[in-house]
Amino acid sequence: MSDFTHFNEQGRAKMVDITDKQETSRTAAARASITVAKAVYDQIQEGTNKKGDVFAVSQVAGIMGAKKTAEIIPMCHPLSLNGVDIQFEWLISDEKEYTIEITSEVKVKGNTGVEMEALTAASTAALTIYDMCKAIDKGMIIGPTYLLKKTGGKNRDYERS
Repeated sequence: MSDFTHFNEQGRAKMVDITDKQETSRTAAARASITVAKAVYDQIQEGTNKKGDVFAVSQVAGIMGAKKTAEIIPMCHPLSLNGVDIQFEWLISDEKEYTIEITSEVKVKGNTGVEMEALTAASTAALTIYDMCKAIDKGMIIGPTYLLKKTGGKNRDYERS
């Protein structure tokens, strides 16, 4: 079992010891999307959602999600994040499909990466949009969600092609 970093000698899960890992600046960016009905698009654009400003609330929720990642993903280390940013972009297809692309970027100076924090931030933002708009459209589709890039640490940098 010693080849697996997240298992102890008894074959049970453990949190990896990062004590001896070098502290470096690390970043990660992730993307999630949510496809909504035109009525949801109109309401967000007009600012008429009864629960408030959908993007403002979703942005704060995404930041909170990044900060709380270690509380919901069992093997993640609690990190003191240096920055979290959430961006929204509308993609409207010729078929009149309304999709919000949510991009999160997370930064830390630490001993481990922030990929999970970036993914959690984008996912939480998408889930918050769903929650705020479900009275209008329960058929919203969340996904895909994926890592865009990561920098720092002993493993090579990654950028999705």
